[in-house]
Amino acid sequence: MYLRAGAPAGVGYAIDNAQTPADTVAMSQHESPLDADCVVVGASFGGLASAHALATAGLRVTVVEKKTDVGAKLHTTGIIVKDAVDQIALLDALPAAFVRRIPGVRLYAPNLKFVDLAAPGYYFLATDTPNVMRWLATTTERAGATLQLGTAFTGMQRQRSGFALDALGTARFVIGADGPRSKVARSAGLGTNQRFLAGVEYEFAGASIAEADKLHCFIDRRLAPGYIAWVLAGVGVVQAGLARRADTAEPTGWRPDDAMAALLDKIAPVIDLRGTRPSSVRAGLIPCGGVVQPVAASRVLLVGDAAGMVSPVTAGGIHTALKHGLAAGNAVADFLRGKAEDPAGQFVRSYPSFRLKRLLRWGFDRFQTDFAFNWLLATRPMRAAAGIIYFHHKGVFDPAEASAPAASPQRE
Repeated sequence: MYLRAGAPAGVGYAIDNAQTPADTVAMSQHESPLDADCVVVGASFGGLASAHALATAGLRVTVVEKKTDVGAKLHTTGIIVKDAVDQIALLDALPAAFVRRIPGVRLYAPNLKFVDLAAPGYYFLATDTPNVMRWLATTTERAGATLQLGTAFTGMQRQRSGFALDALGTARFVIGADGPRSKVARSAGLGTNQRFLAGVEYEFAGASIAEADKLHCFIDRRLAPGYIAWVLAGVGVVQAGLARRADTAEPTGWRPDDAMAALLDKIAPVIDLRGTRPSSVRAGLIPCGGVVQPVAASRVLLVGDAAGMVSPVTAGGIHTALKHGLAAGNAVADFLRGKAEDPAGQFVRSYPSFRLKRLLRWGFDRFQTDFAFNWLLATRPMRAAAGIIYFHHKGVFDPAEASAPAASPQRE
């Protein structure tokens, strides 16, 4: 499925542009002059990170985004893990007003008994995600990238030294960061996501909850088969949502509003949001099958959700989108400047394999039972496993919580 046309891997900028008169004539007949060194399709976390790296390297990069506002119509809870803050310098300047620290997790069994989990020094950042995206877009523009908002990508054709993008111009390299059903992937003959979670989230402006320092997670096979439901105190809002396994990219028979109504009724004994009208609603698909294959070909690669770069277990994708988006941008920049081979080869082998997490996803899909979680939640092995999943091997639980038994909802 790889596309084989184009210059050999490792051909750099100077060679691509050192044309003989005959080459120039051939190009004028069959190709347009290159408009950009790289076009990034999708102003997502991964797309903007890639564009920022390319622009910082001094290359001509254009981000094409069909939305007119990068902060509109988002499909993410916006939770950023501590690992991302520690590893990604791009986030150092993230305005404090756009984030809220949450240091712990309260995990509920289907019977609403719960256990509190924490790891010393670890935290999650709830975010004002629309404004985080706008800030990231502005930061990317200031680095030198061009953003074309309200511009749809419809397809592209390979040329000798890159691609011609329908009605948009030409580029020497294309990065697809356009979501779980990537048009870039389909146009370039790359792999596409086949397994999904379907998710929905309500935001309640001005609402509050008890135990606001915890990410509240609910396990219930009937309401959220294959995943969980959640409630958290965000930035000026309370966020409540759930996701469930979707057998196809177009799940049928699932009504997000009905699912949310059932969830709010279920959790009312511990967190009652039933009388509050949501101020906004998010819904969408979350890839959960691991990195697609192939994820790249000559002069084109995928990042973020388009690449399936989402944890099959936790469905977390912001950290990997930013981390590998930045790395992809740097790798493409090195290639276009003649310093390295095409990143479609060796570089994409650095993408996460998610082997263990795909195995856990397989087991959770087949063996999830409410009875088992009701019985096992209070046990040390289950709490240890949950701690590793939530805290990325940074620790299991706070010593103060290590011996606490599972609590009943009446203790809230």
